[in-house]
Amino acid sequence: MASNKIQFRSIHELKDPALNGKLAQKEFQNEIPVDEILGDDQLLNSDSGTSRRDFLKLLGFSTAAVTLAACEAPVVKSIPYVVKPHSIIPGVPNYYASTYFDGFDFASVLVKTREGRPIKIEPNPAAGAMGTTSARTQASILSLYDNDKVKQPKLNGKDETFDKVDDYVLNALTQAQGAGKRIVVLSHSFPSPTFKKLFSEFKAKYPTAELVTYDAYPYAASLDAAQEVFGQRALPVYDLTATQLVVSFQADFLGDYNGGGLETTYAAARKPGANMLKHIQIESNMSLTGANADERMPMKPSDVNQTLLAVYNGLNGGGVNNPAAAKIVKELQAKGSNAVVFADGSKAAQVLAHLINQKLGSTAFTGRANLMKEFDGARYQEFLSWMNAGQVGVLITNNVNPIYSSNKGQAFKAALGKVNAVIAVADKKNEMYKAAHAVIPVANWLESWGDLTPQSGVYALMQPTIQKIYKSRQIEESLLVWINGKNNTNNNYYEYLKANATTMIGGTSFNKVLYNGFNAAPNAGGTLSYGGGNAAQAAAEIANMKPSEYELVLYTKTSIGDGTQANNPWLQELPDPVTRLAWDNYLTVSPDDAKKLGLENDLNARMQLDGSRVNLTVNGVTIKDVPVFVQPGQADGSFGLALGYGKTDSGKIAETGVNAYPLFDGSNLALSNVKIETVSGMHEFAGMQLHNTLMGRYEIAREVPLDDFINVPFDDKINGWNKPLEYHTLTESTPAGKISLWDEHDDTDGPHFNLSVDLNACTGCGACIIACQAENNVPVVGKEEIRMSRDMYWLRIDRYYSAKEKIHTKEQVERGLNVPELYDILIEPAKNPDVIFQPVMCQHCNHAPCETVCPVAATSHGKQGQNQMAYNRCIGTRYCANNCPYKVRRFNWFTYNLNDKFDFNQNNDLGRMVLNPDVVVRTRGVMEKCSLCIQMTQNTILEAKKEGRRVADGEFQTACSQACGTGALKFGDMNDKNSEVRKLYNSNRRYTLLEEIGTKPNVFYHTKVRNRREDNKV
Repeated sequence: MASNKIQFRSIHELKDPALNGKLAQKEFQNEIPVDEILGDDQLLNSDSGTSRRDFLKLLGFSTAAVTLAACEAPVVKSIPYVVKPHSIIPGVPNYYASTYFDGFDFASVLVKTREGRPIKIEPNPAAGAMGTTSARTQASILSLYDNDKVKQPKLNGKDETFDKVDDYVLNALTQAQGAGKRIVVLSHSFPSPTFKKLFSEFKAKYPTAELVTYDAYPYAASLDAAQEVFGQRALPVYDLTATQLVVSFQADFLGDYNGGGLETTYAAARKPGANMLKHIQIESNMSLTGANADERMPMKPSDVNQTLLAVYNGLNGGGVNNPAAAKIVKELQAKGSNAVVFADGSKAAQVLAHLINQKLGSTAFTGRANLMKEFDGARYQEFLSWMNAGQVGVLITNNVNPIYSSNKGQAFKAALGKVNAVIAVADKKNEMYKAAHAVIPVANWLESWGDLTPQSGVYALMQPTIQKIYKSRQIEESLLVWINGKNNTNNNYYEYLKANATTMIGGTSFNKVLYNGFNAAPNAGGTLSYGGGNAAQAAAEIANMKPSEYELVLYTKTSIGDGTQANNPWLQELPDPVTRLAWDNYLTVSPDDAKKLGLENDLNARMQLDGSRVNLTVNGVTIKDVPVFVQPGQADGSFGLALGYGKTDSGKIAETGVNAYPLFDGSNLALSNVKIETVSGMHEFAGMQLHNTLMGRYEIAREVPLDDFINVPFDDKINGWNKPLEYHTLTESTPAGKISLWDEHDDTDGPHFNLSVDLNACTGCGACIIACQAENNVPVVGKEEIRMSRDMYWLRIDRYYSAKEKIHTKEQVERGLNVPELYDILIEPAKNPDVIFQPVMCQHCNHAPCETVCPVAATSHGKQGQNQMAYNRCIGTRYCANNCPYKVRRFNWFTYNLNDKFDFNQNNDLGRMVLNPDVVVRTRGVMEKCSLCIQMTQNTILEAKKEGRRVADGEFQTACSQACGTGALKFGDMNDKNSEVRKLYNSNRRYTLLEEIGTKPNVFYHTKVRNRREDNKV
């Protein structure tokens, strides 16, 4: 019997049964006013400039507007091309080889653009180690779209045109030259041969002109030591690929030590095997480098220096009373030229390290020079004397701010009053901006032409990838105007650069160098060789260093560096790899010192971390209200504090943390005479991961000593270090892979993706996190939301400390430990803990627990092995997050891109220019997580299909694997039997997270191997 029920789709259709038919005949709810347009003679009059193209354009956009208005997504603006550029195809990215340089960091990169917008930074694979991108390099794309930048030239505090500003500067230059006063260009390190040539022409026109270098983090001690030992103010380039032992005294060589860039060769040398690199770290702070060490010795800075001196004496025939030094001497002598020593903190320490490497004949020393750092302390002091004596008529500052970053900042500010004309080329409305008479907004590196000689024999080009967003100008363009006069045909810096580049690149064409991003330049930089070094003086300086009860070590964070990009929300929210804290700098204190001084970290009822606050005084200079973080592994008697924070008038994001530069003399990073005074109140930290230790979870982040790795079969029934999982019953054992509650997917047709994560190669640098954020439009949520555990990262890097003891279940029973007693042992990290970094993203399980509980099938399994999300199906039940054992799914609590509470980058038009149009911006109430960058894999497949070929191994990439400079993340097709990821899958070190629950992930891990002998005690 047929049903008599009336079926309808809306209340309107129920009231009007004929509505459905009317809608079927009428496509649009409102008529397009074609008759009005056609009937408007004025509109269609040829004299008005309206043409058939304009009519069609209006018709097309009217139709699109009506269609899009029916969707929930709001339409803000549509601007079509009048004449489409030949190089731009809508929907297809363009890539430009360029060079990232902001005065502190360098990398040879590829810039991905969409419809004329740079949206992502990628490594330039052709540049090798110089193409490695850090978290700061990856995040620099967002600094282009910084809404707090200076947008307009200024003259005496008022908006003005470049024409008027140039009149003022030209007049000031003429007056200064006529009065015999100095004209000083104060710039950050700028190893650009074309800039240097341009300045020489500027000096030819204005003979009193001087170029002076100033860096916030100047590497002064390193350069002074290099001057003494090598006779050249250039940092040596090291290659650790064939090195078997590295001993580091306070040198964070996986961070910013020596200008950075050692992580690639370090990871290559750390491949498990008989000649695997052994890493010994002697330091005060728990640094990124120390966290990766095989053996780490925490000491106060004064003790670190004494140990270094003892090692030097021991290698040169002297007696060694220091047990740690005696052990190191023995190991260095055994490895000889296959060993290398690094040191940081003072000039004397680095001189001794260079002389030790000379004694060893270390093959890690390449003889090449790193030319990126140019600061000369004596020259800078000479400039200050000119300024204080009133001898400077014009000061031109190139995006530097000594008022903020110098320990004599206020004295510098006062001396500016003796300069007739101060011109600031600046990007922010900071202290130099306010002190200047004229301000020229500096062009971002993505808007600029330029060249660099970063290293001996290397020449790199920088090219603009977007027209200048605001009225900005790079300093080279300004110098051309001030040399040639306004409106001169020779004021084109591109032509000037191109002409000079031919003298650097030999017979190679300029366009080819521009295409590659870099080129060999045999005459650039020269080579370094050992030729000096006063060991007696260095030893005497170290011997005379008086220890104090408490000592402070200043350092730069992986995220913020020297503070150049402090207004970048991606970097502020990036958690520190060791402390796992974001949006702050803080005083790191050892657990024993914290107890002694009455300092504490507490978890409140919401599991949010709070810390004590102190006033920190060093050599009479006080910084108030410094938050305290109790750091396992911090040497007793020492504190740590990061530079680059506490900026004012540099954007709302930069106004976080405390400014430690007033404590920094520009040379010595280790300071004595430290006093702290506890103040009332607690500081609120934004912690990303509050569990400290593995707490018995030894199967999550696995590690094995090198001896066991080499000599013990991985699957040995008793001592195996990576035994295959078996399920035990009363009568037998069955391999885990033989048992399944689900039917298997057919993954043999087409690609099946897997991601390999090598814990031995991952240094925890965080470049993959920022790359993922840029590629997938992951929002910044801010400190308050981080405290609520509402971060939106698709990829995190968990940091695990070792416990005081490793206690397995059998031992727990044998020792009669109940659960409270067990946790008392496991809950606290060791005094000097080991550290493991473990990247965790969606594991893309073949048997995914999230898929079985979603009531609306918003998450499902893809044929290529990816666990997929249909955002417009998701209703936000969060069942999937509850059922995910890896805790990798994120819930959108807010519409971050339209909420003024989250005023970071996605809620303003300029900041949204960084968004990737291939990835939807998620909205409130849906779940999101890693997709293994499905937009990238599909694009690779389509490109190969268009070219009628198979995808080659290595073509498939995710944002994280592409950004990883150490090879810790490898992505590929498991169905390609010759692929690298297939070979990695067959490794004895491979394991999967929580294999015992049977999820069968498409992400697998490799056990970390430590190059040392060890027993059960840590």
